[in-house]
Amino acid sequence: QMRVVESGGGLVQPGGSLTLSCTGSGDTFSYYYIAWFRQIPGKEREGLANISGGGSGTNYADSAKGRFTISRDNAKNTVFQQLNNLKVEDTAVYFCAAVAGWGGLGSQDYDYWGRGTQVTVSS
Repeated sequence: QMRVVESGGGLVQPGGSLTLSCTGSGDTFSYYYIAWFRQIPGKEREGLANISGGGSGTNYADSAKGRFTISRDNAKNTVFQQLNNLKVEDTAVYFCAAVAGWGGLGSQDYDYWGRGTQVTVSS
């Protein structure tokens, strides 16, 4: 069974950047689609981007296009989410999730979830 753990969150000023990591264990990492989501208190969890098991396919939500980049290094069992030009409204808990085979940007597509990492954008 796949287990994923997020890291890399923190406090950043508006306009700054962060790189989030999602590290998997427990199964063959390259078999799994991985996605990044975020959740603001009081709002629904929002899918941001996903990446295929081999890394050749990526998909982004409109809110992530142009500022966020997803990538993976299967040798390190890790998926990255580069967050650029961060805005105050990007403040949220960021989660990664995994599913064997294919997944979209809906949370219902994913079976395995991390506990999240807090990203706070503030001056």
